[in-house]
Amino acid sequence: MENTSDIDPEKASGWRGSRELWLDAAKRAFLENGLDAVKIQPLAAQLSISRTSFYWFFKDRNALLDALLEEWDAKNTGAFEAACSAYSESIAEAVLNLIVVFHDETLFEPQLDFAIRGWAHQSQAVMERVNIADERRLAAIRGMFERYGFPPEDADVRARTVYLVQIGYISMQVREDRAVRMSRISAYVKTFSGQIPAPNEIARFHARLGFDPKMAMTFEGDA
Repeated sequence: MENTSDIDPEKASGWRGSRELWLDAAKRAFLENGLDAVKIQPLAAQLSISRTSFYWFFKDRNALLDALLEEWDAKNTGAFEAACSAYSESIAEAVLNLIVVFHDETLFEPQLDFAIRGWAHQSQAVMERVNIADERRLAAIRGMFERYGFPPEDADVRARTVYLVQIGYISMQVREDRAVRMSRISAYVKTFSGQIPAPNEIARFHARLGFDPKMAMTFEGDA
């Protein structure tokens, strides 16, 4: 006979989980095993929740997939828009604010972006969502350059240069030592904006990412 004291009281009373729990499980399955892994019964088994509990939060699997797209867009595209409107003392620092997004996965999830783009090759509807997101991101970057006095055409080309380089990193699944990538930041900023970031701007950039260049040099010396 089962010891009732060992049963989670929430599950014993018909615990259904939450919308966020189902969505997080769907995202993990999607990232680890692809779109075909996002199915109700396997997710329910993984969460130790009844399959019928799913329907308290989503109409069907398509509704879950739509929610996954919404979360991706809100987080990843939202991160671009927030970074491009953040306070900066120069265009160089504005570009640094944007580059932070690509180095902080609490702001932007590169693997999710990569997976969504893969999904878009299988679905015209998803491809349209991705195209809209790309245009929103480019518009935010373009607006950032225009705010610092760049003519519209110049701002557009610079925005595309910044964005396509960074998306290229994701699409190519580049694996680069962090210290090496950080050592190139000033040159990237100069290429993107025409300005070399000031030492205090680079220091703030490093601090936001918890990066200590002196420690990185120490580790390289020990290698």
